[in-house]
Amino acid sequence: MRALLVEDDITIAEFVARGLREAGFAVDQAADGDAGLTAATAQTYDVAIVDVMLPKRDGLSLIEELRRRGTATPVLILSARRSVDDRVRGLQAGGDDYLTKPFAFAELLARVQALVRRASRAPEPATLTVDDLTLDLLSRRVTRAGQTIDLRPREFTLLEYLMRNAGRVVSKTMILSHVWEYNFDPQTNIVDVLVSRLRDKIDRPFEKKLLQTVRGVGYVLKGDAGHGDGSRI
Repeated sequence: MRALLVEDDITIAEFVARGLREAGFAVDQAADGDAGLTAATAQTYDVAIVDVMLPKRDGLSLIEELRRRGTATPVLILSARRSVDDRVRGLQAGGDDYLTKPFAFAELLARVQALVRRASRAPEPATLTVDDLTLDLLSRRVTRAGQTIDLRPREFTLLEYLMRNAGRVVSKTMILSHVWEYNFDPQTNIVDVLVSRLRDKIDRPFEKKLLQTVRGVGYVLKGDAGHGDGSRI
C-alpha cells in the first residue's frame, strides 16, 4: 500500500512516516500544499494524510482541488483545531476523516487502515486471536481460555498492536510510536513497565506464555511460545 503524507512539521512527519513504513506502507512525503498536490496528481495512492496548516497551499484547499480534479484518494486530515466547526469544514472540503493533534500513532494507523479498507471494501475483523487469547474490537473485551481479562486503555492498545503483529518482533521504539503520542519523551522505561503490567494479566495466571522478550530487540506475541516461564524483562 502507498501513502502520501503532506506535513510541514519535521518531527511529526518523521514520526508518522516511520510508523507507516513499519506497518508496511510505502510513504511519499511533501512539506507544502503545492508539492502535495503535485504528488497526489502524479501518483495513485491508497490513502493521503494531509495537515491543515501548510505553506503555499493550505490543506483544505489542497483537498478541494483534488476532489475538483476527480481524485478519489481517501484523505485523513490532521489538525490542531478541535472545534466541531473545524471538523465540519474539513469533511465538507472533501476529507474522509479528521484527527486532532496531538495524537497516538495507534489511532492514526487504525484510521488510515479503516480508510483503506473502506475504499477497497475489505471487511474489518471483529476479533483478533492468538492461541487461546482473544481480543474483541467491538466490545473491547479480552479473554484467555474463556477467562475475562480487565485491561486499562493503554494496556488494551498495546495488546491490540501486539496481536495485529503476532509473530513479529516489535521494538520499544515501535511501541512508543504506536501507543504514545509523537511528542512523548523516549528517554523512559515506560514501555518496560507497560509490557510487564500486560504480561502479568495475560500470561502470569496461565501455564503457556505468549508474550516473549527478545533480548536487545523488543517483544513478540506468539502462540507457539511453549510452556515454562518464557523470557522476562
